Amino acid sequence: MTYYFYILFSHQTDKYYIGHTNNLSDRLRKHNTNHKGFTGKANDWQIVFLEKFNSKSEAFVRERQVKKWKNRQRIEKLISNDSEHPDY
Repeated sequence: MTYYFYILFSHQTDKYYIGHTNNLSDRLRKHNTNHKGFTGKANDWQIVFLEKFNSKSEAFVRERQVKKWKNRQRIEKLISNDSEHPDY
C-alpha cells in the first residue's frame, strides 16, 4: 500500500497544514468539510506538496520531521523545489 506525506495550503487562512495518509482524495475531502479541527476553519485547502512512501511509519516520520521545522520559509522552500505536483 502507498502512503503519502502531504502539505496543504489555504488561501483563506494563509496557512499550511502537514499530514500523512493512504487515501489522498478522501483525506482532502475531510479537510475541506466543516469540523472543529485546524483545517475546519477553511474549505479551500489544496495539496501543494506530496511525497510517496511504502509504509505508514515512513510517511509519519517525514511528517514529524517537517512539523519540527516550525519554519514557514523552510516549508515554502521545500514546496518550491518540488518537481512532482499532484493533479488536484
